[in-house]
Amino acid sequence: MAYKHGVHTSEVPTSIISPVEATAGLQVVVGTAPINLAQTTEYVNQPLLAYSYNEAVQALGYSEDWENYTLCEAMDAAFSLFGVAPVVLVNVLDPEKHSTIVEPSEKEILSQKVTIEEEGALLDTLTVKLTAASESNLVKDTDYLTSFDDNGHTIITVIDGGGIPSEQRTLVIGYTKLDPGKVDYSDIIGGVDVNTGDSTGLELINTVFPKFGLVPGTIIAPKYSKDPMVEAVMKAKAETINTYFKATAIVDVDTTAANTYSKVSEWKNQNNYTDPLEFVCWPKVGLGEKQYYLSTQLASLINLTDSQYDDTPYKSPSTESLQMNKAILEDGKEVNLGPDQAAYLNGQGIVTALNFIGGWKAWGNRTGAYPSITDVKDSFIPVRRMHNWIQNTIILTTWQNVDDPTNRRLIDTVADSLTIWLNGLTATGALLGGRVEFRKEENPQTDLLDGIVKFHVFVASPTPGRSLEFIVEFDANYYNRLFPQ
Repeated sequence: MAYKHGVHTSEVPTSIISPVEATAGLQVVVGTAPINLAQTTEYVNQPLLAYSYNEAVQALGYSEDWENYTLCEAMDAAFSLFGVAPVVLVNVLDPEKHSTIVEPSEKEILSQKVTIEEEGALLDTLTVKLTAASESNLVKDTDYLTSFDDNGHTIITVIDGGGIPSEQRTLVIGYTKLDPGKVDYSDIIGGVDVNTGDSTGLELINTVFPKFGLVPGTIIAPKYSKDPMVEAVMKAKAETINTYFKATAIVDVDTTAANTYSKVSEWKNQNNYTDPLEFVCWPKVGLGEKQYYLSTQLASLINLTDSQYDDTPYKSPSTESLQMNKAILEDGKEVNLGPDQAAYLNGQGIVTALNFIGGWKAWGNRTGAYPSITDVKDSFIPVRRMHNWIQNTIILTTWQNVDDPTNRRLIDTVADSLTIWLNGLTATGALLGGRVEFRKEENPQTDLLDGIVKFHVFVASPTPGRSLEFIVEFDANYYNRLFPQ
C-alpha cells in the first residue's frame, strides 16, 4: 500500500438509488402496412419506434384501406385522434411472401400519364413496354417517371424526349402487387427461424426493450386479435417479455359472430378470452366514415390518460372520452347500448363504449378474467396495470444491484430505495400505501448461501369507484323551519 501524507477522499455507492420507471403503456402494434409506399423496405418484420405520424408514414406508408393495412388504423388513432407517442409498429406484410403477379396489359395514356388504379403496386417490379410485342422494356427515369397519388395508385409519367413517341396512345404495363389477403394469423403470431434466429410477428415483442430501451406496456393487433389463435399468443407474450417484464393485451370480440350484446359473454368464454392480462373490447367504433376496432382506440386512450397522471397507470380509462360518434358492428350496423346493457357487459369482463352523459366514453373497469376471478389485482384494469408497472420498475431499478455482496448494505439500499419510491406514489394518490420488507422467514439460510435474496413488497392501489351510491331519506324535521324560531 502506498505511503499517504495529506488529505485523501474516496467514494462509496449512494445508499439510495433513483428509480428507473418502466413505460406504463407503450403500445406495440402488430399488423400490416402498405410497405410499397414507404421510403424504405427496411421495416418488414422489424419493429419501428415512431414518435410522429410523419415518421411512421415515411417508414411504413399509409393507406385509408384499414381492412387490409391495419397498422394505418393504429397510426391514425395514436397520432391524429389522441396525440400520443411513441408507438412501436411491427409490419408483417412481406412483399416476397404476400404478393400477386399482375400480367401485362394495355393502359391508356391520358395527359402524358398512365394511372394504375389499384393499390399495392411494387415499383421495382414494373415492366413498361410500347406494345406487347416489344422485345425490350422502357427505362425508368429515362423514358418515364413513377409516383403515387393520394389513393396509393401508381402514376407513370411520360418523359418528353424519351423512348415513348408523342403519338403513343397506350403502354403495356405489368407488375407485382402486395396481396394483404395472403396474411393470416400465422404471420401475426410469427416465430423464430431456426436457421437464422430471426424473429417475426408477435415474437418481435422480445426485441423492443433490447433495441429501444423501452418496456412494452400494451400489445394490440387490430383485426387479428379477434382470432383466438392470435389472442392466445398475445396474452402469453404479455405474461413474459424478455423473461422478466409484464404487459397487457387489448383484444376484440368478433362482432360478426357476436352481433348483439347478449351474445358477447358466451363468445368470450367459449374462445377463452379470460385472462387477467387482457382487456376484452366490444363492439367496433366509428368516426364519420372511418371504422376503428375498440382495442385500437382504447390503447391510445390509456396512453393519453396515463400522460395526465404522470405516466402512472392508476387511473382507469373508463369514463374517459373516445374519439367516435357511433358504436358499430363489422358490417357498419350501429349499436345503441343503454347503461343497463353496458353494465351487463362490464359485469362479464368486457369493455364497451357508452353515450350517456358527456358524450361517448370508454365504459368498463374489468379485465377479461372477471367474473370468474375476483382477486382485486387481477380483476380491475388499473390495479392490474399498476402491478405490472410496479414490478417492471422494480426490475429496472434493482438490476444494477444483481451480484452485489449479500450484506446489510445491499438489503438496506434496496428496501429503503423502493420504500421511498412507494412513499412518493402514495403521496400523489397513485397508491394507498406501500413498503418493502426483508423477512427472515422468507430468506432461509439455504437460499442466502445460494445467493437468493427475497424482498416482500406490499402495495395497495386505489380501485376505481365504479359505483357511487347515495341514500336519500325524507326528513320531516325540516318542517319545523316553517315556524318562527
